[in-house]
Amino acid sequence: MKRSPCLSLLLALAASFVLPQFRAAGQTPAAAASDPSPADASRAMLNKYCVGCHSARLKTGGLVLQDLSTKQVEADAAVWEKVLKKLRGRLMPPPGLPQPPQKDIDAFTAYISSALDTQAKGPTAGYVPIQRLNRTEYAASVKALIGVDVDEKEILPQDVQVEGFDNIAEMLRTSPAFLDQYLTAARHLAKAGVGDMTPPIASVMFRTEGNQDPELPFPPGMRGGIKFTHSVPADGEYRFSFFDLDIGLYNRQMQNTTTLVLLVDGKPVFKGDLGGEHDLWLANVKGTDGWQQILDRFQHIPVKLLAGEHEIIAGFIQRSNVESDDNVGAGGGVGGAVPMAGFRRGIDILEIKGPYNPTGITNSPTRPMIFVCDPKAIGELPCARQIARNLAHRAYSRPVTDADMSYLMRFYNEGRLDNQPFDKGVEEIVAGVLSSPDFLFRSISAPKTAGKTGEFALTDLELARRLSFFLWNTPPDAELLKLAESNGLTKPGVLNAQVKRMLADPKASSLVTGFAMKWLNLNSLDLVQPDAKIFRGFDSELRGDFLKEAQLFLSSILLENKSVLDLLTSDQTFMNDRLAAHYGIRNGPSTSAFKEVTLTDPNRFGLLGKAAVLMRTSYGDRTSPVLRGAWVLDKIIGTPPTPPPPTVNTNLVDQKPGDPPKTVRARLEQHRDNPTCKMCHGVIDPTGLALENFDAIGRFRRTDAQANNAPIDASTVMPSGVKIDGPVELREELASHPEAFVESLSEKLLMYAVNRELEYFDMPQVRKIVRDAKKDNYTFASLISGVVNTDAFRKQGPPENAPAKPTLISKTTTDKLPGASAVKAAEARNPGAVAAPSGAK
Repeated sequence: MKRSPCLSLLLALAASFVLPQFRAAGQTPAAAASDPSPADASRAMLNKYCVGCHSARLKTGGLVLQDLSTKQVEADAAVWEKVLKKLRGRLMPPPGLPQPPQKDIDAFTAYISSALDTQAKGPTAGYVPIQRLNRTEYAASVKALIGVDVDEKEILPQDVQVEGFDNIAEMLRTSPAFLDQYLTAARHLAKAGVGDMTPPIASVMFRTEGNQDPELPFPPGMRGGIKFTHSVPADGEYRFSFFDLDIGLYNRQMQNTTTLVLLVDGKPVFKGDLGGEHDLWLANVKGTDGWQQILDRFQHIPVKLLAGEHEIIAGFIQRSNVESDDNVGAGGGVGGAVPMAGFRRGIDILEIKGPYNPTGITNSPTRPMIFVCDPKAIGELPCARQIARNLAHRAYSRPVTDADMSYLMRFYNEGRLDNQPFDKGVEEIVAGVLSSPDFLFRSISAPKTAGKTGEFALTDLELARRLSFFLWNTPPDAELLKLAESNGLTKPGVLNAQVKRMLADPKASSLVTGFAMKWLNLNSLDLVQPDAKIFRGFDSELRGDFLKEAQLFLSSILLENKSVLDLLTSDQTFMNDRLAAHYGIRNGPSTSAFKEVTLTDPNRFGLLGKAAVLMRTSYGDRTSPVLRGAWVLDKIIGTPPTPPPPTVNTNLVDQKPGDPPKTVRARLEQHRDNPTCKMCHGVIDPTGLALENFDAIGRFRRTDAQANNAPIDASTVMPSGVKIDGPVELREELASHPEAFVESLSEKLLMYAVNRELEYFDMPQVRKIVRDAKKDNYTFASLISGVVNTDAFRKQGPPENAPAKPTLISKTTTDKLPGASAVKAAEARNPGAVAAPSGAK
């Protein structure tokens, strides 16, 4: 007699209770022989809850589970990986249909994932085509190569993003318009790196706002100042001008004399008295003309500076605020009293203008990175060759060939035409390097012994480049490159030692800006524009505070090698006075400088309490439980929901004109009453509803001001059946399943590291990263180490399943570009998307 799936499950549960008692008595029940194996129990669960929709007849979602073997899961690994992901987020079965108990899902996923991990077949590495530097990598690489700071958004367009990442090789295609922008950037950056011996006179304004903080360390005895670092392009005279200086309408600041001091690199270069009897007479008798006469003494102050960065400090000498009892007021100016003299006096604007009469470039932060020799000592041509070889070696991350040198020296020779100076020839070399395909593109070459369908290990040089762009967004530094060129990087323990060294370097901050902020979609916070009529306290400065808090918070956990679980639960964050006021924290920092603080409100713990996250998952005029719920499913649980069909009306939740104001939850419930909508929104919305206590700009609230102050209901039921109420209980529920969050993060980290979307065969390696990191409490460094020790990271897969090569630029055009031979060689080594940038000429 055929047993029903329900009866099989009941027998399995009964056996699990009775069997231990028989064994305890030394007995073996006859029923033990019929206990379902994990494979049979898994099949029974599928038959009861899944096959009804995913049968050979219905094929819902194009998925058929009816005939899949649960005993040889490795034969259908791609399908089972999809099933695991859906079950991990309880996306299936859809809400409204019978749901298996969580313990059955846990047993099923544990069995299937274990079978996939231990019986894995097929490839272990995917195929990565030749790829162009994205704009973030380009900016970081230029900075590492020649020391020039690059605003990537100003010189290059946004690259195509995949799951938030813009370093996916397949998407980094190139067009003639793209090439023009890279070539223009190369010329501009080469000029900036070499420097202009006779730069034009330029003016830069520095305002106190953004450059002054009461807690910044100033030299003893100074107050009311401004402090910043400024880079000047050439040796010469620069003129400093102060404006305003708090010379007020009532001239109270003129009653006593104080001294303004200007320091450059710690040395005083100007002192001038302000205030006293004569200045008070000028201000009182001559009005605005008198004010200008006073200011004239503090303008166009000549200072000789050498090229490079300088620390600028300007402020007043601290002395008693009261020099006579005539100026003593009760209450510091409140209620008609005269404020203490000098109480408000400070610097509002400082202008630096120059250079006048430039005399050359003695020093700069960029020239030492380019000029590695002195043409006067060894001759111009030998020095030019040495400069070209050094730049090419660092930029191309490999030994420099004679062909490379011949190519670059053409640029130098053309730069010296018409008796141009040596620096002009070097500038052309730099432009040639920055526009070279060997700098702009990186590829993986298949060895001659590798078959068309086989995997192969990356060479030491390829591995070094992959590692360096993963951790730093730049080509390898001297130490890593030296190891790779001697084939020492793949020796036991060497790669792990390099990972440890590189994570301790400041350049590892790219893992926050390049990986974490993009993984969480926080780098695009400017896409949300809060309605100024609704959120009157919001401005661009507050948006910047949201971003800075997020970056500092991520850095404090990832770069300080704490457990990544702290991203969910940490009570530490960073804020300034403005953000503290926004959060309603009374005892927060009192200045514009960000300070680390310990939170006392558990609603603010972890990522879910950060304004950047809450605003990024909202609309400009209201919250969105759908956006927030989808964000949690994708980023925290790692099971992104299916996007809505193009025919779905996404405006159904908006407030209808003329209707009585309702909370977002009430409007959403009307939408969710539709059974078709509920199949998706029953999974997405619960986590978003739990965050409704936060408004669209991340302020905590108990009532909804847009719905006549209706009370906020943040209670909900998770797809697993767990009841939660509010952000604290949501965070606790998510943190109670740490492996799900760590697996989600590790999956995205591996994707970012190997520059491609992950495949089903990558998932056993992701789960191994998580298992291995558990002993270290899931520190970020342990996840990084796990990633770089996978076959996915260390190998290249076959191109048989790679997407077709796009048509990006015609062969005729490519043949005409300088450097075309290098591109052809790269394409021959590794077919993929590539186009050749021309040289600097």
